[in-house]
Amino acid sequence: MYSQFVSRAALAAVIACSSQIAHAGDMEDIIVTGAGLEQTLPQEIARYGSAIGVVTERQVRDSGAMDVATALQSVPGLYIRPASGPFSYVDLALQGSRTKDVLWTVDGIRINNRLYGGTSPNDTLPASMIERVEVLKGGESLFYGTQAAAGVINVVTRSFTDDFNGQANGSVDSRAGTSLDGYVRGSIGRHRFVAYASHNRAEGYRPFTEMEPSATDRRRGYDVWSVGGKYQYDFGGDIALNLQYQHTEANLDNANATLVRESRNDRNEEIASVRLDYTGSDAIQFFLKGYYHDWKTAYVQIRNDLATGEPITIFPPGTFWGYRDYGASALVKLRPHRGLEYLVGYDYQKFNGRDDVLLIGKTRENVHAGIFQVRTTDDLSRRARLAAGLRYNETGGAKKTVWNVTGRFDISDNLYVEGVGGTSFLLPDASQLYQIDPCCEKGNPNLAPEESLNVNATLGGKLPFAGGAVSWQAGLFARRIDNLIDVSYDDPAYPDGIFMNSDGRVKVRGVDAQAAAALGDGWQLSASYSYTRSRDAGSDRQRDRTPKQFASGAIAYAPAGLPFGANVTVNWVGDAWSTLPGFGRRNYGNYALVDIGLHFYPDGDARRHRVGINIENLFDREYATSGYRTAPRDDGSGRFLYGVRGVPRTLRASYGLSF
Repeated sequence: MYSQFVSRAALAAVIACSSQIAHAGDMEDIIVTGAGLEQTLPQEIARYGSAIGVVTERQVRDSGAMDVATALQSVPGLYIRPASGPFSYVDLALQGSRTKDVLWTVDGIRINNRLYGGTSPNDTLPASMIERVEVLKGGESLFYGTQAAAGVINVVTRSFTDDFNGQANGSVDSRAGTSLDGYVRGSIGRHRFVAYASHNRAEGYRPFTEMEPSATDRRRGYDVWSVGGKYQYDFGGDIALNLQYQHTEANLDNANATLVRESRNDRNEEIASVRLDYTGSDAIQFFLKGYYHDWKTAYVQIRNDLATGEPITIFPPGTFWGYRDYGASALVKLRPHRGLEYLVGYDYQKFNGRDDVLLIGKTRENVHAGIFQVRTTDDLSRRARLAAGLRYNETGGAKKTVWNVTGRFDISDNLYVEGVGGTSFLLPDASQLYQIDPCCEKGNPNLAPEESLNVNATLGGKLPFAGGAVSWQAGLFARRIDNLIDVSYDDPAYPDGIFMNSDGRVKVRGVDAQAAAALGDGWQLSASYSYTRSRDAGSDRQRDRTPKQFASGAIAYAPAGLPFGANVTVNWVGDAWSTLPGFGRRNYGNYALVDIGLHFYPDGDARRHRVGINIENLFDREYATSGYRTAPRDDGSGRFLYGVRGVPRTLRASYGLSF
């Protein structure tokens, strides 16, 4: 209760401060300052040939997204769907990957759950706190380690500025959802600061395509509080100390299609870091960083008795599962002579966790990693940039060295070619190693890390014309996975299965294509298409929950001289399958979703006040987000098939004040 009071107080303070400032201006024109080596690392990686997708604060705002996953739905090459609306688990495939193959970070701090690799951090941060999101595609284990086997999603929260400014925003929607958020930032002498807070709440909607009468809790709702802040002290000489802290509390319904009377995850999360940056010399730059991530869940599950209708407590309120992840890292960039620069780094991670719901045994690990990369500089060539690096990773008895080679060549001012090749690894998570619950498959402490070989090649450029330009990009990607961790039912001693490394290889092949046009007079068009073939060794079938094709398109109109704008987005998903015992192979893809948005500024050119109207899933298409599942019927007549429902048509109205 105390921490929630603090969150409310912080939010009230931010909103109150927002409402008392009368300085007008467009927030898009703010120049962000104080960026260090860690903050610019994704852009530097992209400059040397890695494919990157960037979602801006304006795109997030215009889309009306409540959470990070929804804000990412139009990133080329990324299929992502929140399971049951905002702040729920997600299903994603980045260039044909599984959900667990992608590392999530917030301002460079790893957020993935090491208890269960497929548990996403979508309830960590509301979309209102996003400055931008950087999606690095392809194997990025060199700098980011495990779970970056298919890419990295880095969420950047509100950055420092020298001028005092901020926003206050609120919205309501047709699903009884409300949100309130705000932030302030500025500087006093050598001190820079950012403070933000938010509250998001909704009763939710029916989360499954079919539910039995015994499930009396029939909506998946959420109540999420977040408060955070950043502080930077500039010592001069381009040396800066950065402190960051965020606290999140979330009450998240955990619905089921049968029996459930009450089921909820009550989250309490702390993220903190301290970093020292030095960027003042061409010869040497570095950062030193320590981080702390604590994630606790108080779980409750109460079912209905089929015979009497009375409640049965399966897990009493407060049943614990959670983890603590903390460590330190350092990276130094050296340029001792012309032509080449060198990056040398060290990562240390210490993890421990416990689950009293789905029982897991020993859950402690220490990770040590050394990083080395050499890169060309503009002194050697202004058109060609090359980089090569190694990472040595040691975790208990598991040791792994991966390599990475990247390059980009600007053929002309309007045409370039770039590519990435290398290896990545994915450590088994705690459930795969030490799961001991009698309900399910057993953990295997002898599992080896998964290993993958990744190749990406891209051709891109732009076509300028009078009044605008078209930028385009087309790329091929391929990935080979060895030692894939999966459940085996071959050993009679484990009738419910045991996690094992597969003997065969998984092969992924595909193509990404995208184009965007700025046509002048405020018109912007964009489109993307992805094709993926992901198959197990010896199989001619697409792997489950990996869409074979998906595409998106968007039209936005925001004239500079007029106080309004509008946008339309279409997302199409092709074939995607689930394979279930007794029901065979079922296709849950082949659907298109249309979202529309309209915004205007009642105060005209001042643009302090913004009113927005968004409709998600305009045509109210019912679709499954993460495949199908089965459950027993109440009357004992067998099992039934059901899907996890995506968001039905939802109208959202918002108001924002900038200062």
